[in-house]
Amino acid sequence: SWMNKSMSKGAGRFTPQEKELLAPYVTNMDGPVFALTNLPEVVKGALFSRYSRSNLGLRELLLKEFIEAPDAELTAIEGGTRGGQGAAAARESQLAVERAQDFYDRILDGYGDDSIGELGGAHLAIENVSMIATKVVQDARIGGSPLEKSTRYVSFAEKQEGDFLFYKEPRLMASPHRDAYLEINRSLFETYRDLIPPLMAFIESETPRSTGVSQGAYNRSVRARALDALRGLLPASTVTNMGIFGNGRFFESLLVKLRLATLAELRELAEAMGGELGKIIPSFIRRASTEHHHFEGFREFDAAQQSALSNLVQSIPAGDPSKEPNAVELVEHDPHAEARVLAALAFPETELPLAQLREWAAGMPEGARAAIFEDLADLRGNRRHKPPRALEMVYYTFDLLGDFGMYRDMHRHRMLTQSRQLLSTRWGYEMSEELRAAGLAEPFEKMMDRAAAVHESISADYPSEAQYVVPMAYRIRWFMRINLRALMWLVELRSSPQGHPAYRSMAQQMYLRVREVHPHLAAMMRFVNLEDYPLGRLGAEQRQEGKGQ
Repeated sequence: SWMNKSMSKGAGRFTPQEKELLAPYVTNMDGPVFALTNLPEVVKGALFSRYSRSNLGLRELLLKEFIEAPDAELTAIEGGTRGGQGAAAARESQLAVERAQDFYDRILDGYGDDSIGELGGAHLAIENVSMIATKVVQDARIGGSPLEKSTRYVSFAEKQEGDFLFYKEPRLMASPHRDAYLEINRSLFETYRDLIPPLMAFIESETPRSTGVSQGAYNRSVRARALDALRGLLPASTVTNMGIFGNGRFFESLLVKLRLATLAELRELAEAMGGELGKIIPSFIRRASTEHHHFEGFREFDAAQQSALSNLVQSIPAGDPSKEPNAVELVEHDPHAEARVLAALAFPETELPLAQLREWAAGMPEGARAAIFEDLADLRGNRRHKPPRALEMVYYTFDLLGDFGMYRDMHRHRMLTQSRQLLSTRWGYEMSEELRAAGLAEPFEKMMDRAAAVHESISADYPSEAQYVVPMAYRIRWFMRINLRALMWLVELRSSPQGHPAYRSMAQQMYLRVREVHPHLAAMMRFVNLEDYPLGRLGAEQRQEGKGQ
């Protein structure tokens, strides 16, 4: 086989001494597929950047241009990166990385290709940042994989060091709005905390545990349902934790964006992130430093762009921005969608040009088209069976209005284009029907009204900072432009029984809008769930508990 031939061909390439030098850094010495180990990210990035312009294999390149290069400092670096070497070796390793930095920078700078920044990365933990900050970080779409603490499985009712966990926005804390800001945030958390027990009791009384359902799975489902219903009380200032894995290019772009942001929290976050990433992947983020000559160009461009957009907005005539609650409006769709998909499906199987195939598909009888889409849909056994990329030829644009909690869930789909407006209280709020049925609507509504009053007062002076007091129940408007393949994944995932009721409804409505204009294409979304469930997490919790036994 190819693998065996490659292994036999590679055997004996290295002397015993060379193998000893290489052993700490590669997972095998002979095979055509191997991984790198015990190397700092900047070393791996520099190594791969050289790899693209060398006739040597990666192991030979590592040996000749890095291990045997005195400037590379790999012997000292390896002493600290391998386990059990002790604190002294770890310190020497760090010093060696710093001494070698110029060596690696010369290699990276020698090519001037931005894609080199994708050859190294870092795992970064970001703790005690607001819900607003997490969305800005997650807006950076490509090259990063974020994970955020859940409002469904984790209660935010606990205090830390005598106070609830919310961001103390510095401009507001130094303003006449300080007391109102602190009071509304604390009151929102208190109401959230106080309503959890009675709401859980109501859910238990309305949906008693069935025979065969474990007590543990049932309790977790009830708790998730209660936290889902009450998360609307959490203000956007609520602090949470995030974990991110990203490559150097992702982090460089994100740091520039955060350093140019209006909100102080984002600029503070950039400094903290830059400091820590500088210990791991300094070469990849150096252009994001405010001292780098490129950064001033970023700043000037951002200022000019903001000025141009401000002039644009001033030219817009006054209109009525009102919209129905929870609106899902399909603003734009492709009237030639079916023909585009069929032509793209056929393209790789033929030698014909795409334009000719579109003419052929446009002339196909409707019944024949429908049969093809139905056959493709029938091939999918579950939602993870992804359809062909031909579905990416068709796009839909939605204007959406939903509560901020729902937006936070939908926003995590990033293979699309979306943009949001500022958080405010002008669009009204959502409240779970369970709160009304449980007789708990009054305290919830009271807090929404109080938050709206504080928001209006603060926004007159600090429109951006006023977002922090907006509870998650209040609606936000955003648009989403998404291709059919990505939309299929979104609506099938977000309409599943274990999903939050709010975003389940939005996903269902998005599917229905598509079905109205493209029924044959919508038929391919076999796993959209249009049902309603009283304890949507119960099945998932029961299955998870079964796996643990």
